[in-house]
Amino acid sequence: MKQLFYILFLLLVLVSCKPSSTIVTSKQVSQKQGTYKELPKTFATKNTATANSEETPIIASKKSSINKLVENEESDYDLDSDETPYLVKQIIYTAMEYDGVKYRSGGTTPAGMDCSGLVTTVFKAYDISLPRSSNDMSKVGKKLKREEIQKGDLVFFRTNGRSVINHVGLVTEVKVDEIIFIHSSVQRGVIVSSTKEPYYQRTFAQANRILN
Repeated sequence: MKQLFYILFLLLVLVSCKPSSTIVTSKQVSQKQGTYKELPKTFATKNTATANSEETPIIASKKSSINKLVENEESDYDLDSDETPYLVKQIIYTAMEYDGVKYRSGGTTPAGMDCSGLVTTVFKAYDISLPRSSNDMSKVGKKLKREEIQKGDLVFFRTNGRSVINHVGLVTEVKVDEIIFIHSSVQRGVIVSSTKEPYYQRTFAQANRILN
């Protein structure tokens, strides 16, 4: 009887120690978890940023990225053109679904979201929990040098004129001389922007890698 009690006790301990979430690392895992999204071949992009604009989106007039997916051989945003990890592709694609959502302080839904609300919501869809504020988020993961930044990393900014980080975006594309990222702007809501824009050149603070 005592032996049976010990066996039941061990089973209870094993069950209680079971991880509560599983990070998606493959198509098979995401399908099993119900988080799988069919990845498009390309996102058509048009760089419409102007030198004097502080918050001009790179993808202009695109209110719903999912409804605007098209085949375009000249697209510079091809999710299947490189060896980007599957999880990163899924996270970027999920973030792009919110393109055009209006800004709302503290918001985390399609009805409205702020910058950290967008990032936490997207990562939460894949069982990855992040701090709610951009400043706290900047203390998580590995801090990167500029040349180390890749798709799926987080970029942080100080847009309030002080030393405290108060804005975050998700990197969707990295080029030789610029980083393209999706974020929620106070003025324009969820948009895609570039570090080439003067506003983000001036306020860029750091980049962190959350996904190993």
